Amino acid sequence: MTTTTAPATAAAKPRRRRPRPFDLVLGALLALFVTMAALGQWALPHWDEQDLVTGVGMPSGEHWLGTDGLGRDILQMCVAGARSTLVGAALVALGSMALGNILGLLAGYLGGWTDALVRRWADLLLALPALLVTLVVAGIGGGGYALAVCALVVLTSPGDIRLVRSAVLGQRHLAYVEAAEALGLSRTTVMVRHIWPNVLPVVVANTLLNFAGAIVSLSALSFLGLGVPPGAPDWGRMLAENRTLLYDNPSAALAPAVLVVLAALVLNLLGDRLLESFTDRGRS
Repeated sequence: MTTTTAPATAAAKPRRRRPRPFDLVLGALLALFVTMAALGQWALPHWDEQDLVTGVGMPSGEHWLGTDGLGRDILQMCVAGARSTLVGAALVALGSMALGNILGLLAGYLGGWTDALVRRWADLLLALPALLVTLVVAGIGGGGYALAVCALVVLTSPGDIRLVRSAVLGQRHLAYVEAAEALGLSRTTVMVRHIWPNVLPVVVANTLLNFAGAIVSLSALSFLGLGVPPGAPDWGRMLAENRTLLYDNPSAALAPAVLVVLAALVLNLLGDRLLESFTDRGRS
């Protein structure tokens, strides 16, 4: 009696991890903020229309969040203010990422005096209170949104420099780097085309965390009068201008404050999720 052997079963494919409902909520909120920043002022061309006769008003069917002291609709102001708040913070995060990637790659890969110089520069910037220094720089320069963004780019970059440098040091002596060097590839090619893609996932996750911090910093500067000019749509500026209306229309001040906290929270959680995902993938 002959026995037949069952065909070997193929190796089970790894299951794709389904997104959790909480992650979907975070993604939906992020998409909402991006839409507000991209299309808010275009979709609401009359966001700054004043009605001095109406003045301050509580939420109603016509004005869902009420009006401010000039009769402007708070909901439309919040939507229009997303652009200056989020775009400026995105510029800070991206600028810090670019500066941190360049200096971190050079320090981690070249080593020697380059590493020592970059590390001393990063340590110097880390010793400075970023928001306080930005206040001083913006005050000396007469305020201005662009100046505040540039100052925050420089003062946020040390964290990116140290993160990229540490990641590059972990890749520096791996086999694929030694193979690329053995082939005679230039240092620039090895850094940009081989090492940088392997450290980029962690950098992207950290950039989201910087994005969240920049939202709070820029809103604080606008609240203190050193960000966007008066009358411009900005959550921090709205909070400063409407804080005296808490008894007449609380939503005039609470709405922009809630948006600042919510945007920073969403980006922080997304950054943590990405960092956790990349770490688990690296371990597996």
